[in-house]
Amino acid sequence: MTARPTVALLGTGTMGAGMARNIAAAGLPLRIWNRTPEKARPLADVATVAETVADAVAGADIVVTMLFDRESVAATIAEAGEALASGALWIQSSTVGVEGTEELARLASDLGLAYVDAPVLGTKKPADDGALVVLASGPDETRERAQPVFDAIGSRTLWVGAGLEASRLKLVANAWVFTVVEGVAESLALARDLGVDPRLFLDAVKGGALDAPYVQLKGAAMLDGELAPAFRLEGALKDVDLILAAAAGAGVDLGLMPGIRAHFARAVDAGDGDLDMAATYRTH
Repeated sequence: MTARPTVALLGTGTMGAGMARNIAAAGLPLRIWNRTPEKARPLADVATVAETVADAVAGADIVVTMLFDRESVAATIAEAGEALASGALWIQSSTVGVEGTEELARLASDLGLAYVDAPVLGTKKPADDGALVVLASGPDETRERAQPVFDAIGSRTLWVGAGLEASRLKLVANAWVFTVVEGVAESLALARDLGVDPRLFLDAVKGGALDAPYVQLKGAAMLDGELAPAFRLEGALKDVDLILAAAAGAGVDLGLMPGIRAHFARAVDAGDGDLDMAATYRTH
């Protein structure tokens, strides 16, 4: 019987906590670490809570990073340093953009790690439910090694290439997510200011070709003020900047994203950065 790989999960925030529980539920030995230790300790019933990054990764077969941005990922892996096992598999699931992914892949090579670019689609509930969609890219020989983790955290895995294509696809998908969220916010605000009950907009599109579960979910959250973070507005703004940077690098003229950025930034500046991205509606 093949031994189960030991996994180190670095980052147990909104997404990482659910991922940790599902990795443990799959029977994979798990160590966890978080920059804010209080966010890791509630998971002590399913995983070994490490006090340092080095303790978490020492001897681990697989290291998973689910942190905020490229800087926090790079700093964390650098802090792990020599404790990382040579040849260990690094599954990098944070959203870090095109340049960030390239930087981290070079860091993996310098450290002698196998690297899989594996951002995920989904927010807090899919992470809790083990229903994320994993976008993965990396050398063919990494696929079998990574799959036990992907099976634990996701409903399906989409392998999109042998390089770093997954992070590019993640930016494309997030561009659509933000377009939908901001589009709903603007339609609700327009209805309100035209003297129409905004809920009538949701009723008008419900069940038709223009509807989607996300339209109803985020629209209701906006109108009800139910803004507990499934995807924090601050993180959404960070990702919009990554999308804009990628588009500029590729020579793509995006018409909608600059306006979305302005509205997200306005809401963050108003103090709503720690709320769900649906909070963009509050400043319309």
